[in-house]
Formats: sequence, structure tokens, C-alpha cells
Amino acid sequence: MLPRYYRYRHAHGSPGHGADHVLPAIVAPTVVLPVHDGEPLLGTWQSVVLVDLNRDNPHRHVRRSLVAG
Repeated sequence: MLPRYYRYRHAHGSPGHGADHVLPAIVAPTVVLPVHDGEPLLGTWQSVVLVDLNRDNPHRHVRRSLVAG
């Protein structure tokens, strides 16, 4: 969908890194997940997946927040 070999106009990162900035428009960068009794409320075939869109940065942090509702 976003070929890495395409010449994106982008000033930093490895070749094809410009696509890493476009992908969050397709793959949501955040999610709201309901939790009950400490367990996520997922459907039978649902799961939570973390996707790293920037291959140039080897260090990642995952932030989670719980909000009573």
C-alpha cells in the first residue's frame, strides 16, 4: 500500500522512512479498550497487537492509562 522504494520527500531516517509517517493515518496510533475486573473486554476473535511503524528507532515505550468510567 505504501511501497518503501517510493521516493518520499523526507529529510531524515533511512530510505522509505517517509512511509512511517503516513502509516498512522491507516493504523490508529491509540486505542480505547474497556476493562472489567482487571481483564480487557475482547470479543472471541479479538486481540491487542502492538505495531512499530518506525524501524529507525530501536527503543520504544508503551504507555497505558486506566480511567474509571
